[in-house]
Amino acid sequence: MNLECDKQMTIIPIKSEIEITSDNKCSFCSGSICCSYVTQHIDTPRTKIDFETLLWQISHANIRVYKDSDGWTLLIDSKCLHLQINGDCGIYENRPTICREHSNDYCEFDAPSEEDFELYFKNYDELREYCKKRFKKWDK
Repeated sequence: MNLECDKQMTIIPIKSEIEITSDNKCSFCSGSICCSYVTQHIDTPRTKIDFETLLWQISHANIRVYKDSDGWTLLIDSKCLHLQINGDCGIYENRPTICREHSNDYCEFDAPSEEDFELYFKNYDELREYCKKRFKKWDK
């Protein structure tokens, strides 16, 4: 479904005759979402020291942390340096294997990843609150 804004900036759904498929989906993704971040799986934090390390990491710009069915992951918001203004890949013919193997069958365009997260921390304060609940003597 396409969306259109009226003069008062209200989002109005408009009908589209175009079926979105894996073959054309990328052309509807206005932000090249899959090229705007990097993830790094990390060992499951278990100790206070492990969580202190996570607090240090999430204290840096553009870092978030989440836990999903695959485990714990650092999410680094940072657009690919080869992403062109129009959303195309500037090194398409020579792109890394991970980019070549990426499938858009079900991707960020279809649903925000956050829906599948068991835990999601956008910043230091959110993670610290979790730590205080998990470790009753966190501040002692």
